[in-house]
Amino acid sequence: MTMLVDETVPPHKAAYDFSLFEAMESEVRYYCRKFPVVFDRAQGAELYAEDGRMFTDFFCGAGTLNYGHNHPYLKRRITEYLARDGVMHGLDMYTVAKRTFLSRLREQVLAPRGLDHKVQFCGPTGTDAVEAALKVARRATGRRGVVSFTGAYHGMSRGSLAVSGGRRARAAGQVGTADVTFVPYEDGPAGPFDSIGYLERMLSDPSSGMDIPAAVIVEPLQMEGGVYPASADWLRRLRGVTTRYGVLLIFDEIQSGCGRTGTFFCFEHAGVVPDIITVSKAIGGYGLPLSMVLFRPDLDVWSPGEHTGTFRGNQLAFVAGAAACELWGQDGFRTTAAVGARRLERFGAELRDSDPALAVRGLGMVLGIDLRAAGGAERADRIQRHCFETGLIVELCGRDDEVIKVMPPLTIDLARLERGLTVLHRAIQAS
Repeated sequence: MTMLVDETVPPHKAAYDFSLFEAMESEVRYYCRKFPVVFDRAQGAELYAEDGRMFTDFFCGAGTLNYGHNHPYLKRRITEYLARDGVMHGLDMYTVAKRTFLSRLREQVLAPRGLDHKVQFCGPTGTDAVEAALKVARRATGRRGVVSFTGAYHGMSRGSLAVSGGRRARAAGQVGTADVTFVPYEDGPAGPFDSIGYLERMLSDPSSGMDIPAAVIVEPLQMEGGVYPASADWLRRLRGVTTRYGVLLIFDEIQSGCGRTGTFFCFEHAGVVPDIITVSKAIGGYGLPLSMVLFRPDLDVWSPGEHTGTFRGNQLAFVAGAAACELWGQDGFRTTAAVGARRLERFGAELRDSDPALAVRGLGMVLGIDLRAAGGAERADRIQRHCFETGLIVELCGRDDEVIKVMPPLTIDLARLERGLTVLHRAIQAS
């Protein structure tokens, strides 16, 4: 086991050679500018640079590594599969790896939650799942319109950008919002809003200017928007409105799913069932690309080959994803995640008590520390840099990157969690 280090000792500054990256890679690269080291290996909640520097990872690949780096149970399944020359590329053909994944998904995830949704594998990343979800919703209903919410982030391809709130991202792709109506989310930087009442009024009024849409797409927990969890009551009211008007409800669980919020799906705490669910990121278990759409059986209106993708059958991701589903049947895994979530909740309460100007929001193993009224984006940037310099990686989110997003692995032990929280607390105090 890796020895814990004293986080009060600043790591030495190595002279990394970035010249090849800078010469060959596009200017679009982002995270390497935030974390300017060359990473080499990783284990659990720890990342190591090529010079040996260790970083506690509270970023987790933007939610892709919910089970940590190189989880031994998942790694063993992958290496066994490789050692026996398992099929590596299968498009949408039948394979043993896919069958095992579907079986584990049904046994550990869908059936215990009473979900009989069909599964569509879309391609390597979450935006592919969103594109497919919007496409099937429009095809099934014969309607084009979609309702989305302020602060939403659903991906960077054209259809996904159209239902995302960020002007900057849409402008980069020259993507407009035709056929999309945006409604304020339940909460946001401007404060609470009765978005369900507003939506009900628009849908019930034949002269509102809004046609009945094909779908409403929503994140039960807005991550990139600033870590805003939707309340159970709000989600239930949204389900009620969409049901009354025959509108399909799409829950985007790409970043909030796979256990990040304490249950496998974030929407579970509301006791509602969406028509369509998008899943990606941590569903591949090991950080391997995989995305899929889950939808009610009656919405399976596709003709064969009508929506394809070269890498929709990522066999290694099926292997790792099946093993990750099996973790949910292990008491030790669930206990570790619950202990971590309780400690993160207490940490948030401690921050609020120490500085009432801080707004702290979260659910399960994600915490957002909002500095909008306590120094804003400049302070958030200072805190992120201080954390990095003292061995902790955290991401920023929110409209202006004014929110520190804390996302440790679900599998992190309490000692390493405490170490990272100590570094973060000191960085906040020092800023």
